[in-house]
Amino acid sequence: MKSFHPFFRPSLAASILAATLSLSTFPAQAIECSAPPLSTGEAVYIPVYSSVMHGNINDKGQPEEILLSSMLSVRNTDPSNHLIVTSVKYYDTHGRILREHIAEPKVLRPMGSMEFFVEYKEREGGTGANFVVTWKADRPVNQPILETVQIYHWGTQAQSFVSRGQVIQIHDENPTPPQTK
Repeated sequence: MKSFHPFFRPSLAASILAATLSLSTFPAQAIECSAPPLSTGEAVYIPVYSSVMHGNINDKGQPEEILLSSMLSVRNTDPSNHLIVTSVKYYDTHGRILREHIAEPKVLRPMGSMEFFVEYKEREGGTGANFVVTWKADRPVNQPILETVQIYHWGTQAQSFVSRGQVIQIHDENPTPPQTK
């Protein structure tokens, strides 16, 4: 009798193969690809973790905390059109504005990017810190990608992760009028 690896079961493998073959006999269906949504402006919420809790609860009833630096990246994904970043506000855990990162609107060229940095030593933001970025464009453009990269690095230890933005308000220059009955 032939010996199989302990995690390999011929009956399971045969079932998976049969299911795969039966699915492949269905006629192919057309997959509709649509163009990415276009916009003339938005407000985007992007999470920032200037610190994260970990480990055990100490004798004061608090978990240990690691401070993180964070970089906000604003990336224009439109190959032909610029957009204008009008505001980059940094909020703390309690929703208070800690600072505005730009004094005046900045043009972001096609396929260009800009970054904003939160230092490792910054503790004010807390675990619920966030950016709200507002941007606009003269014509409908591809929506930019907005994300933060959080990082902790000390000696041979390193932690990093990415948080992607979420649109919280659309600034449409030409809104569709409401339908009347």
